[in-house]
Amino acid sequence: MAAAGKAAAFHLPPLPTVGEIIKLFRLRAQKELSQNFLLDLRLTDKIVRQAGKLKNAYVCEVGPGPGGITRSILNAGVEQLLLVEKDTRFIPGLQMLSEAAPGKVRIVHGDILTYKMEKAFPNHLKKNWEDEPPNIHIIGNLPFSVSTPLIVKWLENVSKRDGPFIYGRTQMTLTFQKEVAEVDVAVVHFTPLVQPKIQQPFELVEKVVQSVFQFRRKYCYRGVEILFPERERLKKTEQLMMAADVDPTLRPFQLTMAHFRNLCNTYRKMCDEDPSLFAYNYREELGQTKRKHSPESIDQLEQTKEEDHL
Repeated sequence: MAAAGKAAAFHLPPLPTVGEIIKLFRLRAQKELSQNFLLDLRLTDKIVRQAGKLKNAYVCEVGPGPGGITRSILNAGVEQLLLVEKDTRFIPGLQMLSEAAPGKVRIVHGDILTYKMEKAFPNHLKKNWEDEPPNIHIIGNLPFSVSTPLIVKWLENVSKRDGPFIYGRTQMTLTFQKEVAEVDVAVVHFTPLVQPKIQQPFELVEKVVQSVFQFRRKYCYRGVEILFPERERLKKTEQLMMAADVDPTLRPFQLTMAHFRNLCNTYRKMCDEDPSLFAYNYREELGQTKRKHSPESIDQLEQTKEEDHL
């Protein structure tokens, strides 16, 4: 019996194991989706503990699948749990968990990339950006196939303070899986900073970072080059690298936050001086060059010359 004045800690009632749920609904991890099921509740408990104190917290779990991490989240004593699951195969098993935790679980069948999280939680949970993080957490077991676009989307949300970050500096605890046959899991806990390390628009930072890592095994100047049109590529690249004080022979993975900050700040100045730079798209120019030198284009040029001669 719970002591007077204290609410009893919540624990799920006896349920089929995650493995039994998988067999019951004939579920299997789909290799093409980079899926992998976490069956060991000791592991899922450990993952959830990385999120910190969840008692009475509001949590959104991304891609709960058969519900291994979901069980650990519920046993942590959360106030409300929102489950966003794209794969219809998992919905019946998640409904069993919902029925075992009356009033605590809400299931959304949808894609987290398009789901509007601005109305996912009560307004009274909102905090000012400078305050401590709100009592809201995002937890997810992300296959590599979806992790990159989702993280980029959330980083943009952080910069604009919208999406799940309309409530403040919402914390995220995410696992990243690499393989289906042999699980390789990394757990990362994110808490947005009050002030960004690079104080430039998200689109500009994304463009610089994406360009630098375009040739991740080569010297970093190779990626920087594609920020500029071919006609002035060498000159502008040298100008940027020198002004940013970055060694052009460093590999992308060797660049520090200070390096990227200098690159972004210098590139911003160059774009302010020449606004057409930011609009420049390397792939578009590359495509135009290829079309210009395609056999069809050469034939058309030859035909035009013959017609002119006639």
